[in-house]
Amino acid sequence: MRDNVCILIPTLNEGKTIGKLVDAYKAMGFTDVLVVDGHSTDNTVAAAQAAGARVVLQNGKGKGAAVQQAFGLIDKEITIMVDGDGTYLPAEVDRLIEPIVNGSADHVLGNRFANYGKGAFTKLNHFGNKMLNHMFNFAYHVRLSDILTGYHAFNRKALKMVNLNQSGFGIEAELAVECLKKDLRMCEVPITYLAREDGAPTKLNPLNDGFKIGYTIYKLGKTYNPMLYLTLISVAIFFIGLLIGVYVVWEQFRGIPHNQMAILTALLIISGIQIFIFGYIIDMIVQMQREMMREIRKR
Repeated sequence: MRDNVCILIPTLNEGKTIGKLVDAYKAMGFTDVLVVDGHSTDNTVAAAQAAGARVVLQNGKGKGAAVQQAFGLIDKEITIMVDGDGTYLPAEVDRLIEPIVNGSADHVLGNRFANYGKGAFTKLNHFGNKMLNHMFNFAYHVRLSDILTGYHAFNRKALKMVNLNQSGFGIEAELAVECLKKDLRMCEVPITYLAREDGAPTKLNPLNDGFKIGYTIYKLGKTYNPMLYLTLISVAIFFIGLLIGVYVVWEQFRGIPHNQMAILTALLIISGIQIFIFGYIIDMIVQMQREMMREIRKR
């Protein structure tokens, strides 16, 4: 079974850890270890090759670009994707493989929050991850604990069906959204998450990358859940109109007319209501289309 599994490791300057990581998977019997390197300036490529990995230099820039390129190169029944920074345990790989093998999932995510070591998360990273997960669950009506994990498993069906466009760290959020859009079965399994080794600095900028991931969740939600997207816009416009209307009425009681502002109030409130109605109609169309696609895939 291990011969039909590809271990995918996107890397960028992971020279301190990549050799040990490849060695560990090789020792477990995984013959196909694919390292897609983002033009590292340290010894990452040499260490990976020395350990017996198949190394490919990525064409674009960023983790998302590496994943997109790798998905086009893999032709195995199961793909394990793991970060190359040594924060995930190769020994736990069978936890992710099992739901794929028994047919209960197409995409498996390793839940880091089930067991994380001291220093694995900074307080800011922990808070940001939790907030982004809550945002994702609210937008997509699911209950996932860790969509931003770096430990995944995919079957061949999932690998070929997802269409990816994100080039950076938003790739994890896009993977989850794509699986939901394509009605692929997802599940989470508990994993261990370790602190980075000394001398292996993180490439994640908590504020900048956190904002990008949040924007990715919001942007992709426009097509998956248009009702939520348009409702937020309609409520904002409606309440702006309502606030202006309260001011106009208050001034009117004081004998100060604001005819132009009264017209603006009416336009904003009516526009807010209309956008909400449009969102409801579009949402019904999207749900019908999604149901049609489910029926087509069953045939």
